[in-house]
Amino acid sequence: MRKFVISIIFISLIFTTACGQNDASENSEDASGESTDDLKKVTFVLDWTPNTNHTGIYVAQEQGFFEEHGLDVEIILPGEVESNQLVATEKADFGINYQERITMARAEDLPLVSIAAVIQHNTAGYASPTDRNISRPKDFEGKSFGGIGAPIQEAMMQMIMEADDADMSEVDIVNIGQSDWFTAVERDVDFSTIYYGWTGIEAEVRGVDIDMMYYIDFAEELDFYTPVLITSEAMIDEDPETVEAFVHAATKGYEFTIDNPEEAADILIEREPDLDPELVKRSQEWLADKYQDDADQWGLQELERWEVVIDFLYENDIIAKQIDAADSFTTDFLP
Repeated sequence: MRKFVISIIFISLIFTTACGQNDASENSEDASGESTDDLKKVTFVLDWTPNTNHTGIYVAQEQGFFEEHGLDVEIILPGEVESNQLVATEKADFGINYQERITMARAEDLPLVSIAAVIQHNTAGYASPTDRNISRPKDFEGKSFGGIGAPIQEAMMQMIMEADDADMSEVDIVNIGQSDWFTAVERDVDFSTIYYGWTGIEAEVRGVDIDMMYYIDFAEELDFYTPVLITSEAMIDEDPETVEAFVHAATKGYEFTIDNPEEAADILIEREPDLDPELVKRSQEWLADKYQDDADQWGLQELERWEVVIDFLYENDIIAKQIDAADSFTTDFLP
């Protein structure tokens, strides 16, 4: 009889626990305590592996800014299909990419729109170990450059070298694909392109001395908005309220990151524990004043800068037709 009673109690406990779990799943709540059933589910696709370009999105998610604006945002990796294609084909609602790639995509009739500049000015450039003695474009002559086989890279180098009375035909251009910069310059090439805010900071962390030449020091045509937040024309036309909600929440996330780089770094590290904590923290500190820089607010984009980049790409046969800069981006959804 005693064993029977104990069995009944045990079964009752299991039943009660199961019911409680079902109730919890049916009335799920997010970190802010709001029922996720009341939130609009949207997807945001990264351009690459998680890094400090993305911190504002992770912050907006972790701090409940998306929930405050009625959104349940899922952050996803691009996989074999890049963010441009996923967003353009409406397989993702929002994403992150680069102004020059948005321009090339629109020239091929992909209906993408840039909705906010993550970083106000281009932080990319040519990087080389200091023992290669590359301090100006003329020094590229006789050296090997690690590229990805993209015509835009050659057009950019041609412009930069011509301004320094240098001969680009004297550069050995090697296609290194997506090889790690550190591996490439140790094994295959003398210099390659990096974003200083990540790979340059990683060089500092590793104690590797490098020479860095930023694109924007040579030509305004190379001051791409890179990266940018993107969506599709269809999303803007059919659900502008969701676009506005997303941009407002993302703005809060990046503004928080600007004001609190250490705390923002901790959020990214906690969410992506495989990242090097020292790299994330130092990168976040370096980028803190680069996100907004000289703009009146985070996320702003200017028509003239879009026109300059489009003209550069068209004149160098990177795109086959001119496109309307005014249709390529919008600031209408910024707070």
